Amino acid sequence: MAYFDAASAAPLHSVARQALLASLDEGWADPARLYREGRRARMLLDAAREAAAEAVGCRADELVFTSSGTRAVHAGVAGALAGRRRSGRHLIVSAVEHSSVLHSAEVHEADGGSVTQVPVDRGGAVDPAAYGDALRGDTALACLQSANHEVGTEQPVAAVAELCREAGVPLLVDAAQSLGWGPVAGDWSLLAASAHKWGGPSGVGLLVVRKGVRFSAQGPVDERESGRAAGFENIPAIVAAAASLRAVRAEAAGEAARLRELTERIRARVPGLVPDVEVVGDPVRRLPGVVTFSCLYVDGEALLHELDREGFSVSSGSSCTSSTLTPSHVLRAMGVLSEGNVRVSLPLGAAEEDVERFLEVLPRAVAAVREKLGAPVPGAVVREADVLVVDSLGKRCPIPVIELAKVIGDVPVGGLVRVLADDEAARLDIPAWCEMRGQEYVGEEPAEQGTAYTVRRVS
Repeated sequence: MAYFDAASAAPLHSVARQALLASLDEGWADPARLYREGRRARMLLDAAREAAAEAVGCRADELVFTSSGTRAVHAGVAGALAGRRRSGRHLIVSAVEHSSVLHSAEVHEADGGSVTQVPVDRGGAVDPAAYGDALRGDTALACLQSANHEVGTEQPVAAVAELCREAGVPLLVDAAQSLGWGPVAGDWSLLAASAHKWGGPSGVGLLVVRKGVRFSAQGPVDERESGRAAGFENIPAIVAAAASLRAVRAEAAGEAARLRELTERIRARVPGLVPDVEVVGDPVRRLPGVVTFSCLYVDGEALLHELDREGFSVSSGSSCTSSTLTPSHVLRAMGVLSEGNVRVSLPLGAAEEDVERFLEVLPRAVAAVREKLGAPVPGAVVREADVLVVDSLGKRCPIPVIELAKVIGDVPVGGLVRVLADDEAARLDIPAWCEMRGQEYVGEEPAEQGTAYTVRRVS
């Protein structure tokens, strides 16, 4: 089985396993106690903090360990907003942040705060100038991920951090996806990360708050972790997290070059192997091991199952794999195709032969899913005056786009096709299909049921 979903959780690194087992016998006691066992536990905790701080590029007393990366984000956002409440209650986030950041923004907004969401380009990157334009006199905090978790696009953190510094606004960076590859550049103020993203054990997060940043921990606090992460520290897991971070950093340069070549191979060859595919994400400024593409006329869930049967574990941002039937907020913000979406994220040590086998398997997996979907339902197409109407109400992605593609050739150049759909993914996928196939997307309007999407045949 080839595991290609390291962006969700990387396999436990061998160094993490060794450190975890060794520290189970030494780090079980309360590090706040003064007796021998407590002092031993404290030494392990302090050494792990020093190692993690060195990898991050901060002072040891600026870093605390949390119970997860999500918890680090929630604590960081809430604490920074509370600490700067006198400055204002305005929060800035990008449209493609991890859900932990966006959920924090929702809570802040529900509590009376204001939120500005900065858009991204079609590659998934923000324009630093857009952050500069969003900064206001009452801005308390800005948030920006170092690299995107779904498409791998790296963000211009250093440039945004400089704009925030000039405005006197702290910048919180979600570095979960990138920290294993290297420190985050720029004059950022807060940073959050998660150990299971770099091969450490799950249940360990990092929160860094630079000296001089106003910060007020929210919720009940205790004396542990500078009052910023309540509860007894999981010292064996923390030791393993720090040890694995140091280990992956030691091999990062060589492994990054190797994985980048493998993902570039996938990016270059998939469009030639599979028709009607859109490779998404920035082609250059991206994480070494992540490549994402979307396949027209494909049910994402069915494709993931097909690849799983062939021995490949991948993930998807397609609405076809979601219980909410809505496409990934990342793909939606980018304005790219969401149906049949596949994210390949290679772990350290991924074998070249597995990538080659994936490229061999993918075309027949996509073809099998497309074949199972079949032709449009008879009678689904009618004419209203000079407009061809496709009734796709009640049908999930990718059926509305399939039915549009089937009939576009039945109208003359300049003619219109009106697709009726109540699947939220159609709002993203129909314009994306037009972009890919050189047709004109006219727009959408409410229909008696669902929404009507109008497309003009150009070629």
